[in-house]
Amino acid sequence: MGPGRPETLPTALAPLRSGDPEVESRIGAVFDSCILPPWVAPGSDRGKGVRRAVAEQRTQETKSGERTRRYDPIRVENKWRARWEEAQEAQNAARVQAGIDPSSRLPDPQKPKHYALTMFPYPSGDLHIGHWYAMVPSDAHARLRRMQGYDVLFPMGFDAFGLPAENAAIKRGVDPKTWTMRNIEHMRKQLRSMGASFDWEREVVTCTPEYYKWNQWLFVRLYQRGLAYKKDAPVDFCPQCNTSLAREQVVGEERLCERCDTPVIKRDLYQWFLRITTYADELLEMDGLQWPERVLEMQRNWIGRSSGVQFALSIRDHPDLSFEVFTTRIDTVYGMTFCVLAPEHPLVSVITTDVQRASVEAYQAQAARQSEVERLSTARQRTGVFTGAHAVHPLTGEPVPIWVGDYVLGTYGTGAIMAVPAHDDRDFDFARRYGLPIRVVVTPPDDGEGERTSAYSGSGFLVQSGPYDGLPNEEAKEALADAFTQRGIGRRQVNYRLRDWLVSRQRYWGTPIPMIECPVCGIVPVPDQDLPVLLPPDAAFVPTGESPLRAHRGFREVACPRCGGPAERETDTMDTFFDSSWYQFRYLSPHALDVPFDPRAASAWLPVDQYTGGVEHATMHLLYTRFFTKALRDLGLTSDSEPMLRLFNQGIILGSNSQRMSKSRGNVVNPDDLTAQYGADAVRVYLMFIGPWDQGGPWNPNGIEGAVRFLQRVWRFCADVADSADSEIGPAGPAERDLLRTLHRTITAVSRDLESFGFNTAISALMSLTNAAYAYRETTGGGGRLLRNVAETLALLLAPLAPHLAEELWELLDQEGSVHAERWPQADPELCREDQQTIVVQINGRVRDRIAVDSTASEAEQRAAALRSERVRAALGGAEPDRVVTVAGKLVNIVVRGG
Repeated sequence: MGPGRPETLPTALAPLRSGDPEVESRIGAVFDSCILPPWVAPGSDRGKGVRRAVAEQRTQETKSGERTRRYDPIRVENKWRARWEEAQEAQNAARVQAGIDPSSRLPDPQKPKHYALTMFPYPSGDLHIGHWYAMVPSDAHARLRRMQGYDVLFPMGFDAFGLPAENAAIKRGVDPKTWTMRNIEHMRKQLRSMGASFDWEREVVTCTPEYYKWNQWLFVRLYQRGLAYKKDAPVDFCPQCNTSLAREQVVGEERLCERCDTPVIKRDLYQWFLRITTYADELLEMDGLQWPERVLEMQRNWIGRSSGVQFALSIRDHPDLSFEVFTTRIDTVYGMTFCVLAPEHPLVSVITTDVQRASVEAYQAQAARQSEVERLSTARQRTGVFTGAHAVHPLTGEPVPIWVGDYVLGTYGTGAIMAVPAHDDRDFDFARRYGLPIRVVVTPPDDGEGERTSAYSGSGFLVQSGPYDGLPNEEAKEALADAFTQRGIGRRQVNYRLRDWLVSRQRYWGTPIPMIECPVCGIVPVPDQDLPVLLPPDAAFVPTGESPLRAHRGFREVACPRCGGPAERETDTMDTFFDSSWYQFRYLSPHALDVPFDPRAASAWLPVDQYTGGVEHATMHLLYTRFFTKALRDLGLTSDSEPMLRLFNQGIILGSNSQRMSKSRGNVVNPDDLTAQYGADAVRVYLMFIGPWDQGGPWNPNGIEGAVRFLQRVWRFCADVADSADSEIGPAGPAERDLLRTLHRTITAVSRDLESFGFNTAISALMSLTNAAYAYRETTGGGGRLLRNVAETLALLLAPLAPHLAEELWELLDQEGSVHAERWPQADPELCREDQQTIVVQINGRVRDRIAVDSTASEAEQRAAALRSERVRAALGGAEPDRVVTVAGKLVNIVVRGG
């Protein structure tokens, strides 16, 4: 019982009828306080109002008919969406009148803030059920936070730049802006239909100059700080279209250009990068992030920090040439029997002998057509070709054959490796394939004789390693690192798998990179007063393979802002991940004209408290936005170092055939058809009931019927309660006690489950409560006031999940205002407790019985009950206990000497 309650639950609900009017009155008052709704304080004015309201008879037949007719979700949802929009417009008008911009208001200082964010969609034209599966539970959690007393910010927008719009422009002869904005208008209506509580006044659309001006402004600031630079880098290139391709434009295992089916090759282009590697170590600092461990581990692996030694290998017959390798296992250096260069390594063409040149060049051409993912795949066999050249071992002077292998990447490390096949699986497979020597230099303590069938990468002692023989390998690492450093042939080094972020895209539909190249001044940023650099609306979209911006002389040819001479504007546009790396900042003041975001709003709202989205973004968007936040901090634009404190990854909703939804598979589910037939609330409830949200699951076309029946059942119950008068209080018997316990346990369960995104189990608990309420009414035929408590609590608990129905039920039950503005119910711990508990009884440690005792029984009462047990008495056989040990609420152990 909470403070102010006159009695504890067992006394309050004991079925006492003493006949004493004073006692009767006290019992009635206690029971009355117990059945008031959990959000109403006993004795409060509101409590009295509720009691008066629920005691009134419903005599108006039209009103009664309205209550009891079958629930019509379409009518109800249209009604409440219209009311919500009217209420929002009125609230915004009041804020404007008070001098507050609704799109950039600060949180209420009287409430804790909660910034909820779900990943915004690409405006492809239609929301599919996968969008609903991602967004509906996010909305339910945001609604929960509002009812818990938080000032919630829950914005929505559109990630509107990207390749599909440009392809649509080329294939259909339409302007990408027209295509995109038309899709946004349609999807905006669809998003409203799901009943989500988005702050639409904060909407951002990344393809509008109002947004991408600040992409450009931030890019210039990053450039000025040395975090943006330009260099040659390999890209997928179509020789037929004469253009570079995004990953999405390379299709099939054959890696063909999607436009002309020509095999794609690798080619170096002069492109823009962001120095994300500057923050590699800080990105590995993840303390305080409440993110799924698998996401953090994926980022750790992607960053790939490794400590080791980097040293140079000279090339025999080329005394002026050398190349560097990096290793984390310098203790195995005596086991190097060959080395491997990446096919794109610049030395390959120089050192390859005439005899091997044709083979090497053919191999390079083959490797150029493969993606890095394919080359690093553990499922494929590693291949290579000998260059004919040899390196010189830095310690022994032995010749070491130099091979070219596609499992070494020019973009990772030094583009070359020392190969130690006895102690590396990849090198072992390669050596076995090509008959190369395998020299063991580290042996485990229990090493036996016999041919090795796999590489040994564990710890042990050095052998065949000259003066280091017999040393433990960890000790040898330090000794060899020191030796390489002292002799000037190597150095200790920390390397990263992470590469700088290539942000250049050779296409039209993206943010123009705000840089100008002048033959006199070099690269010059576009001045702030000339931002935004607008996309020209008259770009020619013809399938020539040329970028529309490169072909647009009016866009490309400009005067240098520094010297005034002729110059060329950058025609690359930005990777669309740039747009989404800082959008949580722009939501705070989406229409600000003089800053990318209001620093006061950033200080008040950030970081994001709860972020939701797919795990597939772990090493791209989620890593980029962490980098961006740290860079903005160092630019003095924010004080935060992390963008989102808490992250939840939802699973994937599959088709009814358990395959990923796609038009080609014919298993896409259109939510518009479902809402038209069943209503949005039924779709919401079913999506959240399918299974654990982080696991996803297949769509069952018949499953939604269960959600419909549940909501109709709740409706009928509440409508019946609304049309019935309170019954007499009567004795507080076991039935009342059981229903109250179920009610408060449901509050506890639903609160816990919604907090942790366990939506399916929360809905299951609500179903059980509904069933218990029906059973109580059918069994007792009374309990009007108690059932009203259940009905009102049901409406509150259902509000985050089925917001339209909950509003209708709240009004149906004669409650004022919006259900979503109400306080979230609080469970009474006393009402959740069991009346009895099970105690294990042992004699000398052996279980003899399990007995039920009152949950409030003292240790002495538990001991007495144990000794009264017939089984215990029989087992004792008349012997007197020497000692009785009690573990309260769990165990009574009777100790008998000689037993």
